[in-house]
Amino acid sequence: MLPEPIKIFSEIFSKLPSIGPRQAQRLAYQIIGLGKARIKELADSIDALSDVKTCQNCFSIHFSGPTNENLCSICRDPKRLKNIIAIVEKETDLISLEKTRKYNGKYLVIGDLQKTGSLESEQKLRLGVLKKLIQKELGGKADEIIIATNPNTYGDLNASMLTNELKDFTKKITRLGRGIPTGGEIEFADEETLGSALERRI
Repeated sequence: MLPEPIKIFSEIFSKLPSIGPRQAQRLAYQIIGLGKARIKELADSIDALSDVKTCQNCFSIHFSGPTNENLCSICRDPKRLKNIIAIVEKETDLISLEKTRKYNGKYLVIGDLQKTGSLESEQKLRLGVLKKLIQKELGGKADEIIIATNPNTYGDLNASMLTNELKDFTKKITRLGRGIPTGGEIEFADEETLGSALERRI
């Protein structure tokens, strides 16, 4: 029989992506081997995750800290261009675009898009927030919306769907240039390739 703490740990961690019950058990034993000090450090880092929040404008995850801010640092930054908005699926895509240092606009983190080319209720809500912000802050039209979905069949399908949703709220809709190989993912593109794709967006 597994000790109760390992059993609970395994049940929780096996629900994470790419981790099954057996791998979760191995992970538990590996962590135990680190010693009490490192286990405490790991526990504290997990506990700190309870202080992260979702930005009310772009829906990215951010650390609010003692100020309890509702907006992330990008949405609060007055130097960021409000009239150019990149739509990404995941926070990791946002981070990858930021690393290029070639984009100075705002974002919308739409969430993982379905292979059916349709939106879930939470994604419809996020698009609704973006449309209201465009109407309120930009007079109804952004200068440009960049649809930064992955360059594969499903990314193309979802890009078409998002274009239909947002065409009345922007002067121009673009996509990342094909510097990223077809079938690739934004999250794993190197900075130079992704920067090139940003510069050559179409």
